[in-house]
Amino acid sequence: MERSRSTPSSPSRTSRVERQLAPLKIVSRLLGHELHAQQSPRLTLTRDEVLEIQTTLDLYIESAMRGSKGAGTSAPSQATGELEVQAVPARVN
Repeated sequence: MERSRSTPSSPSRTSRVERQLAPLKIVSRLLGHELHAQQSPRLTLTRDEVLEIQTTLDLYIESAMRGSKGAGTSAPSQATGELEVQAVPARVN
């Protein structure tokens, strides 16, 4: 049995919050990896790493905006002209 389903709080709310926080966890892990990999006072990030961080934050912002606009509605985003963004797997180091 899944843990989120056995808690007294609403399972849909819990899973929605977890999904919304997932991109921030990815950014945190990427930055944490760089902190541990580079021991100097300054960090160097590649363009790809910066692009991954930017994309992840953009996905989080899009998700948060959709959540605040349509809380509780299941209308397709085509009706409002919004693009549906699909998450892509992050690079694992």
